[in-house]
Amino acid sequence: MNAQVSLLGLYQPGEGWLFRAGVGWKYLIMLALSIPALVLQQWPLTVSSLMATVLLLFSSGIGLVRALRIGWVMWLLLAALTAYHLVVLNPGAAVVQPGNLLLAILAARLLTLTTSTPELLSALASALRPLRFIGLKPDSIALMVALMIRSIPYLIGLFGDSQDAARARGAERNPVALLVPVVLGAVAHAERTGEALAARGIGER
Repeated sequence: MNAQVSLLGLYQPGEGWLFRAGVGWKYLIMLALSIPALVLQQWPLTVSSLMATVLLLFSSGIGLVRALRIGWVMWLLLAALTAYHLVVLNPGAAVVQPGNLLLAILAARLLTLTTSTPELLSALASALRPLRFIGLKPDSIALMVALMIRSIPYLIGLFGDSQDAARARGAERNPVALLVPVVLGAVAHAERTGEALAARGIGER
């Protein structure tokens, strides 16, 4: 898919320090960067946290272009949020609202760009291990979370490909031409995901 650009990023092996750091430490860094700004809602903290996040990505060999490759749909949403708050004369919110959303995405990319899916699954399953005492399966929950995360770039890609196909036919203004392929593709993806979960024994009665 030409629009298969993951919102959370696709892992590629690297030599930077973040690639060598333990998954637990990367989770802590992600939370430390994003939580204060999300809670306090102050634009200087949002801006400084964004700068720190980009710096950490860059220091581990992840270039600015790759770090900010979150898809045009998300950039459009961020621009719309900024424009709305500027129109209603709230410049602070014009920085904080889209800035915190971008911060959350980039902080998550610190983890997902530098950690393979098996490592993420293993770490998540370990963190969820206490749930066994209430009858839940940590490995199954971790797998479902991973499938959900990996579905995001696929669905974004569906929309992008549908738009490209509609534009090639001169039907880019036709909502049916845009949405029908997306809906059909999403249903097919959901069915494949359900089959994958069933193969792992998830959802069986």
